[in-house]
Amino acid sequence: MLIVADSAIPYLDGLFEPFADVVRLDGGKIGPADVRHADALIVRTRTRCDAGLLSGSRVKLIATATIGFDHIDTLYCRRRGIAVATAAGCNAGGVLQWVAAALVELLARRGAEPGQLTLGVVGAGNVGSLVQRHAEVWGFRVLCCDPPRQMRGQEGFVPLERIVAESDIITLHVPLDSTTRHMADSRFFRSLRPGCMLLNSSRGEVVDTAALTAAGLDCAIDVWENEPLIDRRLLAQAVVATPHIAGYSAQGKANATAAAVRAVASHFTLPVQFRHPAGTEPVVRRPIGWQELCASIGSRFDIAAQTRQLKSHPEQFEHMRDSYLYRQEYF
Repeated sequence: MLIVADSAIPYLDGLFEPFADVVRLDGGKIGPADVRHADALIVRTRTRCDAGLLSGSRVKLIATATIGFDHIDTLYCRRRGIAVATAAGCNAGGVLQWVAAALVELLARRGAEPGQLTLGVVGAGNVGSLVQRHAEVWGFRVLCCDPPRQMRGQEGFVPLERIVAESDIITLHVPLDSTTRHMADSRFFRSLRPGCMLLNSSRGEVVDTAALTAAGLDCAIDVWENEPLIDRRLLAQAVVATPHIAGYSAQGKANATAAAVRAVASHFTLPVQFRHPAGTEPVVRRPIGWQELCASIGSRFDIAAQTRQLKSHPEQFEHMRDSYLYRQEYF
């Protein structure tokens, strides 16, 4: 069998080679000729998996080492009998760390403390629920919005309108689909409380870039519309600006690769097991207070330095992302 895999996915080398031919390619350049005789693809968000790529191929499984799957035409895959596997929840700890670092920066800029502020969490999946639990420990009043979970009868959620009306900070953790594309639009920003701040580590297209720049909010942005050709006005406006690396912890990357490996091994009945390399073992979650967070996060994740680098060299967005030194989770 033949497996085509994104060359930027770590910890994958040597696992499948005893049982399959493995071709590693630049994810953004994988084309129809590369996958024509492939049985499985292991990809990231840079590989658009649709009819243009897959038509005429023998691909039976796409395993994406990401939590999102908006780069995969799931309807086409379903019609073609192509299985799709994601790495849901793999990088929740890494994104939590990014949110923590961004909040420290934003609050320092304002001279504010968590106990003075309401944090609105939009999307309460693996990431959003983790952010909620830690933010409550840090002292924020936390409101959560998740319409799909609320419709399934889960309690504790409030409408988006209340998030918009009452929050001093809003952090977005939703998947990208037809209901969330440009969810944060001009109407959304007009309805915010004065001085509200925004964090986006979900997908760039969840936010209408033109509307956000017109609103002039203090914001922390990790995901951008039209990556890697990011909007320079929004880059200048952002207090925190990073090149889509919120989930880039060593643990998160290993978790993502592990999920992809399990999916391929299970689908094709291969005797392959993933073992976490040293330094990528899962972290035992622990509550960490705001003061400890403020004192420790800078040495673990210098988000201000990352912001300066991206603002100085936005044309290197993709290089910064691909060469990023994975950070260690510690809470």
